[in-house]
Amino acid sequence: MMAYMISLVALAIDAMLPVIDVIGQDLGVTDPNKPQLIIGMLFLGLAIGQIIYGPVSDSVGRKPAIFAGLGLFIFGCILTMLAQDFNVMLLGRFLQGLGVAGPRIVSTAVVRDVYAGRAMAQVTSFIMSFFIVVPALAPLLGQWVADMWNWRAVYFVLLAMAVIVSLWYGLRQGETLHPEYRREFSLSNMAASFVEALKVRVTFGYSLAAGIVYGAFLAYLMTSPQLFEDVFGITHNFPYYFGALAICIGSAAFVNARLVMKLGMRKLCTWALFAKVVWSGAFFVIAVTLSKSGMSLPLPAFMLWAGFSFFLLGILFGNVNAIAMEPVGHIAGVGSAVVGVVSGFVSLGIGTLIGQSYGGTVLPLIGGFALLAPISLLVMNWADKGHNDS
Repeated sequence: MMAYMISLVALAIDAMLPVIDVIGQDLGVTDPNKPQLIIGMLFLGLAIGQIIYGPVSDSVGRKPAIFAGLGLFIFGCILTMLAQDFNVMLLGRFLQGLGVAGPRIVSTAVVRDVYAGRAMAQVTSFIMSFFIVVPALAPLLGQWVADMWNWRAVYFVLLAMAVIVSLWYGLRQGETLHPEYRREFSLSNMAASFVEALKVRVTFGYSLAAGIVYGAFLAYLMTSPQLFEDVFGITHNFPYYFGALAICIGSAAFVNARLVMKLGMRKLCTWALFAKVVWSGAFFVIAVTLSKSGMSLPLPAFMLWAGFSFFLLGILFGNVNAIAMEPVGHIAGVGSAVVGVVSGFVSLGIGTLIGQSYGGTVLPLIGGFALLAPISLLVMNWADKGHNDS
């Protein structure tokens, strides 16, 4: 159920990828990079929404916060489904992100209410391993629905999925926030809790590092339809390539669930980031060399690079969030919000910058992976000063 709830985010992103160019054309967009905002605005709403739901869930409980978010997400689906103007489309996507932030961020707090330490990392990894089926299949779903009806029907599917998970959660899951951990909601309490969480070096540092390394992945999400079509000539078969790479992330999460109990979260993060530096750096040099000769990186080589790079991301996903959340278990709602807000805004800024730099080559994307991994590693090392491995 938690995997399904979290997967609404991936579904809202990945199901739209095959049709964002069509949406842009139907709504009168002429700039080829502007439809990327259909993805970016959802991330903006997601980042802002996490500021709200964490403190609210610490006050009124996890269930009311999740239901409020699902309701707003459903309203955003209706708005986008009926949009006749690109700005209205972006507003609807923003509201979808603002709404889905509720189940996304509060479900993390639900997990933290029940688990801690390496056990939490293991559970998170198992959730990720099941959840990854959604982004692997979502583009196929989006393309199939659009081919059968139109792109507006994709938003109807999102609406239906939100209704289903609302009923499931309401009927099957009790409240996990113990009464003694509830905090009175007020702006002063919220500000104090945010400052408390931000002052925790590990929480802030790992949130920042997560945003840096996820920024490159967000750039991939924004540019993947253009990249596969412009560079490799792939249009209708795009969901299959996207899904294959998504499975690489999911398989890594499954492997991580077994390794983390033996090796520890920090060691796995360090190894994964170091491997990303070497791997992406080598492919960037190859891509630059080919570009100077008037050639582009072949599709098999790109898939090889992306597959292993995303596998390493799968190792990082569960561990980085678990480390950031570990010191703030007593304020898990606010802690989840701080992690989400810091990493969200950082990744959105970086991803948009790389995405808008797209000019028909793989260089900005691979270069972003190569550059951002060592920066994230340095930030993690700073955050870990004085801490033992866990």
